[in-house]
Amino acid sequence: MPYEQGQVMAAFTLYTELAARGRCDKEAMRLYLADDGVRALVELFAAEVKCAVIPAGDQFYLVPLAISSPLHVSNENLKRQLSSRWTNADLYLMYVAVIVFFGEFYDSYQTTEPTRDFLPMRQWLDSMNQRMLALKELDPEELKKLDREQEYNWSLVAEKWDAWNDLKEGARSQDARSTSRLAFLNTVGKFLQNQDLVSDLGEDEWALTEKARAIVGRYYMDVEHNRGLLDFMYQLEHEERK
Repeated sequence: MPYEQGQVMAAFTLYTELAARGRCDKEAMRLYLADDGVRALVELFAAEVKCAVIPAGDQFYLVPLAISSPLHVSNENLKRQLSSRWTNADLYLMYVAVIVFFGEFYDSYQTTEPTRDFLPMRQWLDSMNQRMLALKELDPEELKKLDREQEYNWSLVAEKWDAWNDLKEGARSQDARSTSRLAFLNTVGKFLQNQDLVSDLGEDEWALTEKARAIVGRYYMDVEHNRGLLDFMYQLEHEERK
């Protein structure tokens, strides 16, 4: 369809702001929603870089949909943001922690609407412990097979989490072991907060933002995007309950 010059310039301005900041405010959103031509052009620009424009609350966001997107955050970039001491093993474990976190809000990945208002840190930790225990109890050869099939290093994830069972020098209690894992989850929570995906309610409790709800509702449960990881995590939950 033909577009007016004003629509093209308005759409380009909106897309430039989205690409630079990852989001736009409600004033920009009003134009985006009011003009079909502007909205179509912004979505076309976003699709060219393998991204989607997602309205959430009084803002809208530019969200990468593929690793090949130039706006996708690389592992090396993530490690620079999180900690200079982090390795790929920490990143793999962080991805699992995020899956478990959202699973606690969405009834183990089977619903599209949240089933709770907030998640205490200790419950997040307990859920991680349960799934990592179930993962550790899988046959090693089966685990290696899953690594290949899902292109995900579950073996490394299990080893990383299990390593925190060893008390650090000077530590004398189970709380010390838990503290290490809690510290890791807190880092993951702060990262999600920086991405506008969670809110820190205080008292070691986290809540979802409108951005997180929008992304989960549209993409998180899509098997095409999660490569079966959610199904596998759901399976681990059932194995641990047994």
